[in-house]
Amino acid sequence: MIIEQITKMEENQTFDRKSIMIEPKVLAKSLIAFANADGGMIAIGITDKTRRIEGIDFETKNLNELLRVPFDFCNPTISVRIERVPCIDEKGRDNHVLIMHIDPSPQVHANQLDEVYLRVGDKSKLQTFEERLQLNYDKGERYFEDKIVSDAGIDDIEMDFVKQYTDKIGYGKSPLEYLKENKGFGKEKEGNIQVSSAAILLFGKNPQKFFPRARIRFIRYEGTEEKFGTAMNVIKDVIFEGTLLNMINESISYLDTQVKERTYLGSSGTFVTDEEYPKFVRQELIVNAVTHRAYSISGTDIQIKMFDDHIIVESPGKLPGLVHADNIRFTHFSRNPKIAEFLKVYDFVKEYGEGVNRMCNELEAVGLKAPVYYTNAFILQAVIYNNNNRNQAFQSENQAIVNEKPDYDVAKLPIEKVKQAISERHYIERTEQNIMSIYNSIETNQIFGAPEIATILNCSVSASKEFMKKLREMDIVTEEKGKGKGKYRFKHSSEIA
Repeated sequence: MIIEQITKMEENQTFDRKSIMIEPKVLAKSLIAFANADGGMIAIGITDKTRRIEGIDFETKNLNELLRVPFDFCNPTISVRIERVPCIDEKGRDNHVLIMHIDPSPQVHANQLDEVYLRVGDKSKLQTFEERLQLNYDKGERYFEDKIVSDAGIDDIEMDFVKQYTDKIGYGKSPLEYLKENKGFGKEKEGNIQVSSAAILLFGKNPQKFFPRARIRFIRYEGTEEKFGTAMNVIKDVIFEGTLLNMINESISYLDTQVKERTYLGSSGTFVTDEEYPKFVRQELIVNAVTHRAYSISGTDIQIKMFDDHIIVESPGKLPGLVHADNIRFTHFSRNPKIAEFLKVYDFVKEYGEGVNRMCNELEAVGLKAPVYYTNAFILQAVIYNNNNRNQAFQSENQAIVNEKPDYDVAKLPIEKVKQAISERHYIERTEQNIMSIYNSIETNQIFGAPEIATILNCSVSASKEFMKKLREMDIVTEEKGKGKGKYRFKHSSEIA
C-alpha cells in the first residue's frame, strides 16, 4: 500500500484515519470497535478531517504511547499487525504513516471503563447492555471461519489463485507468506502448514472434499409451490461447486438464463426490455447467502428455489442476533468477516450493510415488494416476488420454526424478565447460561421445541427436554396448538404480568 492510496480512501466500516496526536483512550475505542466488528485498518499520522499528512517519525513519545494501546487499554488484548508506509509530510520531510491492521476477533473487547464499541459505518458505536450480550452470542458463531481443517494441508490450496488474489490486493510477498501472515489462513506447526476453514473455502483446490455441502443448488419448479412424491414438480436441478467465488459466478450466470424478459414499445417510441427480477437483486441474494451462511451447519447446501411467481434463497444459519427482520435494511454484522472481505475485493460486496437497502430500493423502483425473510428450522429464507403474484404471502409447510408475523409487530419477551425468572429458580450458573443461549437463539414469534434446543446447545434430546421443562416452569413460554407436539414460543411483553 502506498501513501496516495491511503489519503484517497474514505472512512468506512473497515478504514479510519487518526492524528498522531490522538489520545490513547480515544484510539482504543476505534481498535475495539474494529475488532468487535469486521476488522479493518487505522492510518495514524493523517488527520481524519483535513487528511493533512503529519507522519509519525518526529513524535516518538506519542507514537510509543499509541503502540501500547492494544495491550494497555483493551481487554482482552487486541492483536494488531503494524505497517509503516513511507510519505512526505506536510513540512516536506521524509516520514512514515503507521497502519494498524486489526483482524475481526472471536472475543468481545472492552476498554478500561469496561465499555464495548462496535464499528457501524464510519463510527464507533457504544453498545448497550443488551447489545453487548447479543454480541457475545454472535461472536461464538465466528470460530468456524478460523478453525483448522484437521485433514487438510498446504497441498490442498490452489496457490496460483492465491497469487492472483494477492496481486489484486497489491500484496508484495509470496502467496505462502500471505497465507501464513494474514487472517489466520495458514499456521505452521511442527514443520507443517495447517490451513483454516476460510482458506479451504476461498482458495481450496476442492473445497467439497472437506465440506461436501458447501455448495449452491438451483432448483426450478413448475408452478407456485413445491410438491413432493408423485406430484413432484422439479423441472431443473443444477449443483454448483468449487471455491466460493466460482460458485457465486456460476450460479449468478445460470440464474440469469432462467429469468424471463418482456420487451415492449415504450412511451418514448423505443423498445424497452424488463426482467421479472432486477439483476442486482438476484445477485445480492446469492452473495448474501454465501457471505453469511453458517458453514458449521454441514447437513445442507445453499438452495435457490425458483417458482413462477417468486424466488426463495435458502441459506443454513439464522440472521445474526444483532440483525433482525425489522432492522435488516440498515444493520450489518458479518458471521464470516474474512469471506466478506474477500468478496469485497471482487466487488460482490460494495459497502458493508448497503446490500439489503439497495435491493429494497431497486424492487420498489419497478413496483415489486421488498424481500421477505423467514427462519425455517435454522435455515434463513429470503423471498422475492415478481409481478405474477405481487401480494401473495409466502407460506412454507412443515416448518420447525416459523415467523408468524415477519414484520415483528409484537415485542419479544424482555431479557430482564428472563433473568428475573431465572433468579427466582436459583439455577446453577451453567444452567443459567444455557437458558440465555436458548433465549438469544430464538427470535420473536418463532416456534420451537426440544429438537431445536438440542441443536442450539449441542446436547442430547433428553437434556433438551429438561431445558424445555424449565422454560415451562419459568412461565416464559406459551404452547402453540396445531404446530405439532411440544411446540412453544417465548411469550410477548404484553403476555407477561
